[in-house]
Amino acid sequence: MANSFLSPDLIATRALATLYDTTVMAQLVHRDYDADFRGRQGDTVTVRKPATFTAAEFNRGTGIVSQNAVEGSVDVTLNHFADVSFTVTTEQLNLEIEDFGTQLLDPAMEAISQKIDTDLLALRDDIVQTVGTTTGRTPADPEILIDAGTKLNQAKVPTTERRAVIGPVANGNWLDSDVLKLVNESGSTDALREAYLGRRLFGFDPYWTQHVSEPEQGVAFHRTAFALVMRPLELPPGAQDAVIMDYKGFSLRVVYDYDIKYKQTVVSVDCLYGTKTLDANRAVLLEAAGS
Repeated sequence: MANSFLSPDLIATRALATLYDTTVMAQLVHRDYDADFRGRQGDTVTVRKPATFTAAEFNRGTGIVSQNAVEGSVDVTLNHFADVSFTVTTEQLNLEIEDFGTQLLDPAMEAISQKIDTDLLALRDDIVQTVGTTTGRTPADPEILIDAGTKLNQAKVPTTERRAVIGPVANGNWLDSDVLKLVNESGSTDALREAYLGRRLFGFDPYWTQHVSEPEQGVAFHRTAFALVMRPLELPPGAQDAVIMDYKGFSLRVVYDYDIKYKQTVVSVDCLYGTKTLDANRAVLLEAAGS
């Protein structure tokens, strides 16, 4: 039986689930999960960074040396305002949520997901460390991650939470390599799992995305090299059909507006976020020839 009317809450729930399931880069970088603050485009958010300590040699005669647990922080501007708005008829709003999602909402959220991942990948412009043709291996060879790992080791980057993201051509080459040929399919359907190449490689969790374009310039990085900060938007003044929804650091706003002239409803889905390089020394570009 069809719904009498698809509410903003139902649409936001489905939209948020789709956004969460279709992002790749967004789930590999440092996140700030504070959803209490509602923002506007251009606002600045102070993001906490983990505290750092120095291990001292213990001297029983003088005792321990206490250190202040001072957390670092960095300011991130909410500089991206992603929006997908589309018109629907009354008949479409009377569809089951699964049908509505498949026909309209999922493609809309995939567009926002692609924008978020593309904006994060644009942070590669901040990276100065490279491996590739200069080190004798190219992104076509998964063993390029050995060189990337060496760079990060020299920079004293933690060995945990290291990720590598490559493009479709490099992905094809890696899957055809002896290193990855025998990896079994995971069988999972979510985008992050589908993007995962199967097993940890040379100290990195490897992923691929269509948003690394030609000439392909993949990136190997620690989670704390880049940040994605998302904040809920304000509800429009006087909006009767609007909702804000948050889940694991992802936030969406859904607003309805009826167009009396054309007797159809405008559904607007948007989100506010900022991207920033936290530490360029914690990332390495995987350069192809001609990059």
